Amino acid sequence: MSSPTTTVATREWDFTLHLQQPLTEEQSDTMAHLDCFADGWASLVTGPCSAELWCTYASETLTGAIAEALRRVEHLPGVLVHSVELDEMALDQNGMAAPAVVPPPLARVGTGPGS
Repeated sequence: MSSPTTTVATREWDFTLHLQQPLTEEQSDTMAHLDCFADGWASLVTGPCSAELWCTYASETLTGAIAEALRRVEHLPGVLVHSVELDEMALDQNGMAAPAVVPPPLARVGTGPGS
C-alpha cells in the first residue's frame, strides 16, 4: 500500500535576530570562517552597543527558518539571541502585510501631511 506524498514549497523568509551584545573580535573571526555562515543567509549589522543578524532563510515555514537560523548561531561560542523581529518591511516581504500592520517606509512616501 502506498501513501500519498505532499510537497511543500520552500520559500525565503526575512527576519532579524537581535543579539544580546555585540560580537567580540574572536566571535567575528569565528563567524567569518564557519561554513554554516558562508552561504550569505545572514548579514551582521552592528551599532555602538548592538548587533543584529538580518536573515533571509529558505524553509517551508517561517518557524522552520527561524529555528534553523538559531541552530546555526549555536556554532558561535558565547553568542546569545535575545529576540527575533519581524518588522513592517519583513512582514511585507514575507507576504504577511495586512491592514493592521504599519506599511513599510517606502509605501508611506507621499501619504503624509504636505505631500
